[in-house]
Amino acid sequence: MTTARSVSLFAAGLLISVFSIAAQAAETTPTAQLQHWSAQAGAPGNATRGQTFFNAQHGGEWSCASCHGTPPTTQGKHANTGKVIAPLAPAFNAKAFTDSAKVDKWFKRNCNDVLSRECSAVEKADVLAYLNSLK
Repeated sequence: MTTARSVSLFAAGLLISVFSIAAQAAETTPTAQLQHWSAQAGAPGNATRGQTFFNAQHGGEWSCASCHGTPPTTQGKHANTGKVIAPLAPAFNAKAFTDSAKVDKWFKRNCNDVLSRECSAVEKADVLAYLNSLK
């Protein structure tokens, strides 16, 4: 095997590895998540409704903004534990909404904390429309 061919094979292998790691790090996008939940809701998410929902306490003690801030473009802090939370708006946090399992986990957990129930697909689509609109 020639040196040039060895270098080419090495470079090709390196590129495949880099793309594989990148694909694992971001298997979804905030836009794809919005499209997913809008399809589940049967209508596009509405940023205005999402902002209202995000800031409302829904009859309980907390709102989404209680931990994520308003607007959620800077670090937040968990209202109970004080744990620092990365900015939620995707334009301010490149990792936000890039892992479907984490999106599902945190929607389930946080909706239960704020609403004492899971959020509907409409509510998720609206909140994602709001968060994606923040620049």
